[in-house]
Amino acid sequence: MRGPGRWAVLAALVMLAVVMVFPFLIVALNAVKSPEEYSSEGPLSLPDGLYLQGIADFWNRVDFGEKLVNSLLISGSVAVLAVVLSVLNAYALGIGRVRGRLSILVLFLVANTLPQEALAYPLYYLAKELGLYDTRLSMIIIFTVIQAAFGTYLLSAVLGQFPREILEAAEIDGAGRFRALTRIVVPISRPTLSVLMIFFFIWTWNEFFLPLIFLISNDNQTVPVALGVLQGERYMDATMSSASALLGIVPAVVFFLIFQRTLTRGITVGAVK
Repeated sequence: MRGPGRWAVLAALVMLAVVMVFPFLIVALNAVKSPEEYSSEGPLSLPDGLYLQGIADFWNRVDFGEKLVNSLLISGSVAVLAVVLSVLNAYALGIGRVRGRLSILVLFLVANTLPQEALAYPLYYLAKELGLYDTRLSMIIIFTVIQAAFGTYLLSAVLGQFPREILEAAEIDGAGRFRALTRIVVPISRPTLSVLMIFFFIWTWNEFFLPLIFLISNDNQTVPVALGVLQGERYMDATMSSASALLGIVPAVVFFLIFQRTLTRGITVGAVK
């Protein structure tokens, strides 16, 4: 691409970067300001120094360490379990070609498009009946199923194009279906599975509506729920609000940066080499 078109694309990318980074910078700047400095100089001024008392006050007020552990436990468990369940389902639908495959895939797609508001009461009633209400296990089970619905739909299309010659050769060598899955399909599909795991983690980390309903105890709440509940209280100043937003964003950003190379490789390489 040459000439004006190239500069237009470059300008669009710069604008996109500014739009995405600018709010984060504003939050970070105000998180390290004192309330007096924020009131006198405004939200766009540079801080004179690092005022970390707002971050410390917020951390202690909501017991942020406990909320962080809850979010990591729920999001990490869902990411791993949803990928495993998606692989097993997609292996049967994409490679096994079970009867009614198209109808099952449509069912998974419809389930994935249902709003969480429509799922709230049935899931609430079921959790109450099973004694899982207000437990982290309930969130792990619910979000594992929700994320696996999308993962199954995606992986079924991917594994449907899997080279049959490789599986036939493995069958001739005496490999059963489970061994072919673990020794051939999963290693070859690892880039796609890695991408799914990263997205499942981030999506679950950012969930707010269902955890707000199901995790009513302070000891079980996740980071987004703690932020939402505290933001609704009137005794927080602007700098503490920024500190809470910064602490809520940083773990997800760190996770994304750690696995950025894996994500890029997975998108570039694809599922089948």
